[in-house]
Amino acid sequence: MTLISSVTQWVWPIVIALVVILVLAIVIWWIKTRNAFVMLSHNVEEGFSTIDVSLKKRYDLIPNLVETVKGYATHEKETLSAVMSARSMALNAKSPDEKIAAEKQLGGAIRNIIAVAEAYPQLKADAQFIMLQQQLATLENEISQHRKYYNGVVKQFNNKLLMFPSNIVGKAMHLEKKPFFEIEEAQRENVQVKF
Repeated sequence: MTLISSVTQWVWPIVIALVVILVLAIVIWWIKTRNAFVMLSHNVEEGFSTIDVSLKKRYDLIPNLVETVKGYATHEKETLSAVMSARSMALNAKSPDEKIAAEKQLGGAIRNIIAVAEAYPQLKADAQFIMLQQQLATLENEISQHRKYYNGVVKQFNNKLLMFPSNIVGKAMHLEKKPFFEIEEAQRENVQVKF
């Protein structure tokens, strides 16, 4: 009896210590995983904000581009109207999903206006138009770089959200997958005008 009682005296403290260590390890892991989600979520927001700044610069450039084209291509009212309508839609978009959809439409409209310019040699030679086209190209490159960063952090966030065991924390936090900022295949290609 004394042997059994002496074994139980030192086994129970060890079992309790192991349980406490296990619980502490789980709590620490939970906190670290939660903090990682918070950090990644902030990175996603930061990435989208940097894209948004560049997009606003582009939105400010579009009316000048439309006015310049309007001076030479008076018969293209429908195309110019579509560009301004797409710009307005993009300006009013609030959520990342709305902004991404509006950007796809605006990108297509901008491609159309550049294609229209190809049909007017005097417009293509206009110093104002050339300068606006260069500024637009610079902004497109800037947006592309910001989009790469944003998509990278979205990928990290979504991977963490979908992978076990961090997905348990993600579900408990009611997190959802973040959207990628992707452009359509047609926008990746250069504008080609055939006469």
